[in-house]
Amino acid sequence: MADIIQEAQRCLKCKKPMCKEGCPVRTEIPVVMQMFLDGKIDEAGEKLFGNNPLTAMCSLICPHEKNCMGHCVLNRKGAPIKFYEVEQYISSFYLEKARLNRQKSNGLRVGIIGAGPAGLTIAITLAKRGYEVTVIDSKDQIGGVLRYGIPAFRLPKTLLDKLQSRMEELGIMFRPNTLIGPTITIDDMFEDGYQAIFIGTGVWKPNKLRIPGETLGNVHFAIDYLKNPDSYTQLGKKVLIIGAGNVAMDAARTILRKTSAEVDLIFFRGPEEVTALKEELDLSIIDGAKMRYYLSTQRIEVDGIIVAPVIEKVDEDGNKTYYDDIEHEYKIPCDSVIIAIGQGAQSNIVKNTKELDTNAKGLIVSTEKGQTSRPGVFAAGDVVSGAKTVVQAVAASKMVADEMDNYIRKKNNLPSLEEERLANDCNKAQ
Repeated sequence: MADIIQEAQRCLKCKKPMCKEGCPVRTEIPVVMQMFLDGKIDEAGEKLFGNNPLTAMCSLICPHEKNCMGHCVLNRKGAPIKFYEVEQYISSFYLEKARLNRQKSNGLRVGIIGAGPAGLTIAITLAKRGYEVTVIDSKDQIGGVLRYGIPAFRLPKTLLDKLQSRMEELGIMFRPNTLIGPTITIDDMFEDGYQAIFIGTGVWKPNKLRIPGETLGNVHFAIDYLKNPDSYTQLGKKVLIIGAGNVAMDAARTILRKTSAEVDLIFFRGPEEVTALKEELDLSIIDGAKMRYYLSTQRIEVDGIIVAPVIEKVDEDGNKTYYDDIEHEYKIPCDSVIIAIGQGAQSNIVKNTKELDTNAKGLIVSTEKGQTSRPGVFAAGDVVSGAKTVVQAVAASKMVADEMDNYIRKKNNLPSLEEERLANDCNKAQ
């Protein structure tokens, strides 16, 4: 606790806080720091939650070195402020203690498909404005990637359970184990009176290497493994992970914790091109994973993978080209292979919904404010942008929530959100 207080005391309370500028949701960091030091922890928690309903989770999993810490002015002379430590203390306290009051219903129903970061953010935002919100998800519990894609040692699932309790206090209803598309469709939802529907189903379809051997019994996809690691009982003594993103690092660190297996990560480029956060890469190595660079996987066999060295050539202008030296391919023995080269969107909803456009990657096409090609249907988060950070999904979803609100208001001949805010300000002034 003393260390957290010292971090808050180190904050310079800048008049133009660059840490706020570096935060995708523009958290009022100096203000929250001062509230904390003044003993106003309830008010600080309410401010954080009001700005970012997933603040308790973001404080643990955000790329802090790129966001708030990366923009802290103290970076110029020394160590940046670790705001996320203070944020975690305040926000977890708030989730545990706070009791949210259900707003007076406006009688308008909104459907949220997907209980991941984007869907949860919009559900909370609109429920606090009086909407009747139903969250539908194909899995048995809320959280999406927060629960099924991020290991518990990085993000305790009890935080999601507490968040659900707070959401239920707002009157939000949850319908688990329900896959929208094959049986229940978006058309069915509109017929049942939903004024608008949001799609935030994430990216759960693993990308394939498209090489021989991917169907073998010793081959698994990282995103599937992370859903339920305990069900993978035959990984063996040696595991090779193909990929070097954050998902690959999460899989490696989980395997190292849950088994006695050795773990190597195979990457087709060099250390400077690893897509995982540096901290995640460093921690994976500390945990025991080994990195193997400049290797291209040619095929998978029951007892290992066949790789070829990747040769890097740089021309006179500094442009790099790569090619696989298949004349010198060789086998790396292993018991299991984990493929972690990214994910795409599943097509259950798109295949069963008219007028809903997608791009070449299968991601839903929408405007910056979330409106899709189908009137009344909105989308945001990874299902639109591809895999991004949780806080980026929150930032996009806050804007989409406003757009959905205005769409429903216009549809029902109600004052716009801005008109209502101006009216409230006038009433307060009087």
